[in-house]
Amino acid sequence: MKENLKGTLAIDLGNTNTVIAFQDQKDANSFLVEIPNITSSPGVIPTAVWFEEPSNILKIGTSALKMKDSSDSDLFFHSNFKRLIGNPIEKINQKNILTPTECGEKFFKYLWTNIPQEYEINRLVLTAPIDTYKGYREWLVNLCEEISVDEIALVDEPTAASLGINVPFGSKIMTLDIGGSTIDMNIVKIEGGEGKSGPIAELLKFRGNDVSSISKQKIRCAEIISKSGSKIGGKDIDQWIVNFFIPDNKYPINLLRAEEIKCKLSSSKIKYENKYPTKFLTEGFKEKEFFLSREIFEKIIIENNLLNHLNSLLKDLLNIARGKYCTVDDLTAIILVGGGTQIPLIKKWITKKIPKIEIKQPPPIESIALGALAMTPGVKIKDILNKGLSIKLLNKRDQTHFWHPIFCKGQTWPTENPFKLILQASKINQKIFEIIIGETKQKREYDVIFENGLPRLSEIQSEEEIIKWDRKPLKIVHKSYSNPGEDSLILYFKITKKADLLVKCFDIKNDFLGEYNLGTIF
Repeated sequence: MKENLKGTLAIDLGNTNTVIAFQDQKDANSFLVEIPNITSSPGVIPTAVWFEEPSNILKIGTSALKMKDSSDSDLFFHSNFKRLIGNPIEKINQKNILTPTECGEKFFKYLWTNIPQEYEINRLVLTAPIDTYKGYREWLVNLCEEISVDEIALVDEPTAASLGINVPFGSKIMTLDIGGSTIDMNIVKIEGGEGKSGPIAELLKFRGNDVSSISKQKIRCAEIISKSGSKIGGKDIDQWIVNFFIPDNKYPINLLRAEEIKCKLSSSKIKYENKYPTKFLTEGFKEKEFFLSREIFEKIIIENNLLNHLNSLLKDLLNIARGKYCTVDDLTAIILVGGGTQIPLIKKWITKKIPKIEIKQPPPIESIALGALAMTPGVKIKDILNKGLSIKLLNKRDQTHFWHPIFCKGQTWPTENPFKLILQASKINQKIFEIIIGETKQKREYDVIFENGLPRLSEIQSEEEIIKWDRKPLKIVHKSYSNPGEDSLILYFKITKKADLLVKCFDIKNDFLGEYNLGTIF
């Protein structure tokens, strides 16, 4: 009998395709999940719903897609609904019998009930678009009330997309996403960096209980700097290919065949000048063979003004960013996601337009789902520091003491990586070093000024007060004497699962001097 897999499931609901991935709690690797009659390839589900009334017939994914050209499809076939959830601006298709939120709900619940029984899901990770995050999150919170899983976490899509490609926290990145129906460009700043807390997932449910309104572990989303986009995508490119050969096309199957040859011509393995066969249905339902090379394929794209359109979108994106004091030189990387960015001409275009910035291309469709799993590794749950921790040091220039941060308020613990600090001697022939720890007040006090009897905040706020721990300072005895300006000790601070602040000490030659418990952080 096959042993069940236990671990974390990630679902990235996309506008064209939804991706479902799984990570076993005993394995660091993730893999895509295949579901018969729903996935079009492992882990990839067309985001489509077919729902008939009054019979209540429901199909999703590939089963729904097969019904697209049936009679009454204007009523019963639903797609492109994800971008409308939590988005009050765009108009919806009034003919469809379901609203976007109802489509999303039926799609999600049907998918959940059809996940193969071999997967025992301890945690569910969901993704949310950053531009409609608030409304989309509210929809997910209500949806998750009926999902029987102990832990549910939420991550934002840009942060998830950036995690698997070694982009440092605090970076500004540009994302180009060409999906089946849309082109989206955005520049975002990933949380963290420069001593700030890194991004974390938000818990919606923990130990079976709804914690969406009380969780300490609030999501720290990427910050949108600028965005642009349009309702043009891969499906339009398929239409252009068919129109190049058959201007009066009447057969929907030709679009599927155009998509197949498009994917083939996007491969890096083929030669530019070679022609590859494809068969389309012509008048009278007759099949005819046509030949298409990458050269002709690129000509079709250019003649339909896609590159000019991308130029216009990029210009708008960078103009908005400049208004927020962000230029191309501030970008750490450009991330290409979505199937359309696999087209070599598109890669060549963005490389030419922004030549100095590194272009990263994770797996185009599943990158966000896999990044979401990376944000919630294994089954670890972390708490949040509600106060900062600092060490007291000497300022050699003016011979005054100051507090140097070790861990900042809002960081997660237990810590995965220790905080490294190198200490110098503060006096001649120093052999004993004192480690004095302080913490910030849990609630910061702000300066309030009363004018004409009305309170207002002063323009300059006082610094957060740091209170010295009421504990005996740790004294570390060095093996040899040190003098001012000499690096003497290397300290590694960490917070354990039991909330203990530990420090591991080495001399500058890397000889171990001991590990000490400085006390609990509570």
